[in-house]
Amino acid sequence: MTSRTTVERTSDREMVATRTVDGPARIVFEAWTKPELIMKWWAPKAYGITFLSCETDVRTGGGYRYVFGHPASEQPMAFFGKYIEVTPPSRLVWTNEEEADGAVTTATFEEKDGKTLVVVHDLYPSKEALDAAIASGSTGAWPEQFEQLDDLLASQGASV
Repeated sequence: MTSRTTVERTSDREMVATRTVDGPARIVFEAWTKPELIMKWWAPKAYGITFLSCETDVRTGGGYRYVFGHPASEQPMAFFGKYIEVTPPSRLVWTNEEEADGAVTTATFEEKDGKTLVVVHDLYPSKEALDAAIASGSTGAWPEQFEQLDDLLASQGASV
């Protein structure tokens, strides 16, 4: 089966992932912003990581903190940042501050006929930062994450 997700490097500093998911934008946006829903789909199972905690304050100027565990690491991994823009249910922009050269991520949600086109745009501060992210494998999770989001939406009848 081919992935319905596309992930491509669009410039020296940019990576874009796209996917049309089965659900209205309002519901998809909730899956991206409510901790109890994020924890059900965000961590790609193939990476062997599990959510330990998920905190969000989804408003412009608010923040988030995701903490994961992995069997190969005694220490948990934390991902955190600030929301720069929150426009329900069409747009989220946040920083990725766990590293000095983290990307700024913009996610847009465009509904058409009960489905939502999700576009995730990562803008890195330099070509080297994006090269390092690609080399680490951290940019390769989107296809699996979107599959898990589809599974969540289907299991909830797209009424998360």
